[in-house]
Amino acid sequence: MPHPNHAKDRKPTPKLQEALAARDALATALTHAGIQLPAMDIRTPYGDALPDDPEEAAQETAPGDHHTPPSARYALVHLGVCSAPVALALAAVIARGAA
Repeated sequence: MPHPNHAKDRKPTPKLQEALAARDALATALTHAGIQLPAMDIRTPYGDALPDDPEEAAQETAPGDHHTPPSARYALVHLGVCSAPVALALAAVIARGAA
């Protein structure tokens, strides 16, 4: 098991970097549209840190998945929850953009 302080030294994996960039781009776009979601964050399906070190990746695999290293798993942009008025405003912005 990795040392708890070791996670601070890790560089975000490419998938995590991609999710962070996507979250920031989405937050910027929503802000320009006048919408603010209070709790946009990044999560992994397993709630874990994603090491890029092959030695660490060999030691850590997803539960029941002994072939996919953690650094290859996806990071997800979690949009959180919002009020009904914010949801309606978001739907209107999406509808205008799709038209």
